Amino acid sequence: MSKKTNTYTVSVYTENNIGLLNRISAIFQRRHFNIESLNSSLSEIEGVSRFTIVVEMTEEQIKKIIGQIEKQVEVIKAYYHRDEDTIYQESCLFKIKSDLLFEERQIQNIIKESNARIVTVNKEYFVLEKSGRRIEIELLHRELSAFGILQFTRSGRIAVTKEPMEISQKLASIKQ
Repeated sequence: MSKKTNTYTVSVYTENNIGLLNRISAIFQRRHFNIESLNSSLSEIEGVSRFTIVVEMTEEQIKKIIGQIEKQVEVIKAYYHRDEDTIYQESCLFKIKSDLLFEERQIQNIIKESNARIVTVNKEYFVLEKSGRRIEIELLHRELSAFGILQFTRSGRIAVTKEPMEISQKLASIKQ
């Protein structure tokens, strides 16, 4: 009997130390879990970094992973969240031949309907930016693929929780 897997967004608050990302990714690798998305950035607390990691697994498995992550010395706190508990987005860039922008009316319609934004245009290419859910980005990618994409890149998920994060208050009181 297989247990139901879910998509989880893992928030890891850390000191910014060399090698920590390798150790955290190794925790997933040793257990044969694929990281779907990974983003590293500053957090809302000065001097504290935040990893946002997206994985597919059972709740029992994610609890074990969180426990392993928190054993890392530089990790301040790690949390896991279900999609319904977060507000999240991804961002992407498409580089496409410029002549298509002017010659293919359908491209202009695709851009408008997808709420993508033209970042730059020159005589060789134009660059589109799209932020949204993964499914929206994948749909835009499929639609533009028919015309030819010169380059494509997508960010990892960025997310904030709907409810307040206790870590913010804890760390703010320590810093005072």
